[in-house]
Amino acid sequence: MGSGLKGYGDCSEEVTKACPIELALQIVGGKWKGIIIDILSEKSIRFNELKRVIPGISHRILTLQLRELEADGIVKRKVDDTVPPKVEYFLTEQGNELSSIINSLRVWGQHYLK
Repeated sequence: MGSGLKGYGDCSEEVTKACPIELALQIVGGKWKGIIIDILSEKSIRFNELKRVIPGISHRILTLQLRELEADGIVKRKVDDTVPPKVEYFLTEQGNELSSIINSLRVWGQHYLK
């Protein structure tokens, strides 16, 4: 990740130590990524099914979030050579590691709500 955060110049030792945290938050940040990872932690799922189980997400935003997660190596896209093509999304090994953290965030959130 380099010696400094983008736009901040040279970082102190404390900030440099926090850079992996910032990176992780960038990867899972946003309204829908945590939910997508949580759903995919249970099973692989097709796009339209994923859209159905996430009320309020638009087709465009779901596509963008999945592309970002795929680019970050969290989600993998499998395309079956059928007509019409069957596309399924599932977590990569890194995504599975991240899903336990997302689960911990859910538990923390439940306690916080109380």
